[in-house]
Amino acid sequence: MSWSICVFEDEGVAHLAPLIHTRPVYDLRLGLPTLLERTLRLLQAPAVCLHARASVAPVAARLYHFPVNPNNIEKGLLLWNGRVVAESNEVLERIRRAAADREPSRVFVQGDAVVAAWFPEGLKRALPAALLSRQWLDDGPEERVEGVRFIGRLWHLIDWMEREFAGDQATWTALGQTEVGVTIQPGAVLVERSQIALKRGAVVRAGAILNATDGPIYVGPGAIVSEGAVVVGPVAIGEGAEVRVGAHLRNCVVGPYVKLGGEVHTSIVHSYSNKAHDGFLGHAYIGRWCNLGAGTTASNLRNDYGPVTLYNEALGMFESSGRQFLGVFIGDHTKTSIGTTFNTGTVVGVSCNLYGPGFHARYVPSFSWGSPSEGYVPFRLEKALRVAEAVMARRQHRLDEAERLALTAVFEAIHADKT
Repeated sequence: MSWSICVFEDEGVAHLAPLIHTRPVYDLRLGLPTLLERTLRLLQAPAVCLHARASVAPVAARLYHFPVNPNNIEKGLLLWNGRVVAESNEVLERIRRAAADREPSRVFVQGDAVVAAWFPEGLKRALPAALLSRQWLDDGPEERVEGVRFIGRLWHLIDWMEREFAGDQATWTALGQTEVGVTIQPGAVLVERSQIALKRGAVVRAGAILNATDGPIYVGPGAIVSEGAVVVGPVAIGEGAEVRVGAHLRNCVVGPYVKLGGEVHTSIVHSYSNKAHDGFLGHAYIGRWCNLGAGTTASNLRNDYGPVTLYNEALGMFESSGRQFLGVFIGDHTKTSIGTTFNTGTVVGVSCNLYGPGFHARYVPSFSWGSPSEGYVPFRLEKALRVAEAVMARRQHRLDEAERLALTAVFEAIHADKT
């Protein structure tokens, strides 16, 4: 019988700021797919809808073209936590079977978090345009599960890159295949071709080295690997992305339409961002529509080799990640000037404009403008929106009302009382 899935945002999402300020949590990229794409690929629900906070609900609708925050759903409904990394395992099959077999209602719980909730008669109350609380979801008998992977802190994204990326079935499709329209110029070196996927229109230019000995390499449709670039797998290069001349990439995700140069290690660059020049990024996550100026570099290891702390906006404090290697996390639409440097374990918010010598603060709030020596002032909203318009127009994109709403909500939450 027919049933639908609704991927929701719970209160744990708040601990993933600033990356979630301008997107629903399930739009975080993990490997090449987003969390939502992973969920839909495995659960294969007959129908889909989404839940999102009011500030990002229009963004969710624009990105994925599914109904968002529907008023009521009459047929069987499976609520699925958007922070869950969907993996083919016994828990996922158990939850899917509950929906497919129209079992009585139940809530699947791990620890203090709801993994999923099944309502065979649908949902008679409206989904609130806010993060769902544990109490709101607590409707029906509880079934305890174990072995589910949540993205609960920013560094969990990097944990996954280290432990799971090389074997990720959702990313490594069509390995060993070279599709029509691929160009491999003379002088390019491809090692372990059986572990390399080259999609339609991909270009590997003279002198580039793709070495898949240590892990797979995926080059998406229309992507370019430029002259002299060294790509050491596992590396996934999304559609329309460009690996710049002389780049050195290892264990990283180059999202769709990203331009990436310099040395990048164990990092994810979401989409439409530029780090086109030299400079180091390691164990880092960069959002959408960022531009990192030439020489921008972020440390990923303390001089004393100790565990790295990271700022948690929801808690208003630094907390230990337990990790030895951890770099910078940068929200959407942030820009850095030439020579910008970040210390180990730095969090930079949305739509910041950063410049000047020296290490920036280890936590820079969204819509900050400034330098280490001069300090930071609020980046005026109207000016930030004009910059976003100009940046997106260069890629033939428009700053639509959904994006404006999300950016304005971030500004007002952080700086409205300071202007």
